[in-house]
Amino acid sequence: MNGRNASEVNIQDMQNEYANVLAENEQVEKAYKLIRDIFIFTSKRLILVDKQGMTGKKIEYHSIPYRSITHFSIETAGNFDLDAELKIWISGTQAPIQKQFNKNLNIYELQSVLASYILK
Repeated sequence: MNGRNASEVNIQDMQNEYANVLAENEQVEKAYKLIRDIFIFTSKRLILVDKQGMTGKKIEYHSIPYRSITHFSIETAGNFDLDAELKIWISGTQAPIQKQFNKNLNIYELQSVLASYILK
């Protein structure tokens, strides 16, 4: 992912840093950092790491098994919009998980990675 606010991060670093939230034999396969949030694609699920508050010490880990994702959409940034948006719908919930990204992010790459895991 190119852009000022998103970058692919080292898989081994993520494996070590988030070992406490990974299941036995679960491997980090791809990860992207967006300012303070992180998308972690593992061998079993998508983990959204949402750092909150001024210091970022409060962290929410949103675990989504790939089989639970019913569909997702992207909305690209327009000429006057500053943000692109990703929406992920989870079975059993009506409202999607929404994440906004700076228009410098290659949202197509992120959706391609997400599609490859969901369509396995």
